[in-house]
Amino acid sequence: MMIPVCRLADLPRGEAYRLETDPPVAVFHTDDGEVLAIDDTCTHQDASLADGWVEGCEVECPLHASKFNLRTGAVDAPPARLPVRTHQVVLEDGVIYLLLSDAPPNLPPCAVARAGGGFA
Repeated sequence: MMIPVCRLADLPRGEAYRLETDPPVAVFHTDDGEVLAIDDTCTHQDASLADGWVEGCEVECPLHASKFNLRTGAVDAPPARLPVRTHQVVLEDGVIYLLLSDAPPNLPPCAVARAGGGFA
């Protein structure tokens, strides 16, 4: 199911939009014009990546400076060790839509506990 996010014109380059899904998703419009989506929660500690700093195709977590690749979800700088999920973005008639990944998210322990989930 495609989830409408916002109009592309309403998301300036270099900015992010936080989508209140469970768990939340951050949609980024890079300076190069790409629109990419990853889970919004840093895998190290509970921080919103939409509040981070975007440079090129990376976002830096505002809490402890972990960096994630927006295309692959891979960790590019510690202290995070686990990647974030990526989600498919579809642009249609000037609107950004999201297709959520069905892979399990990598949430930090504090976010899993808050969501009522157990530890593996």
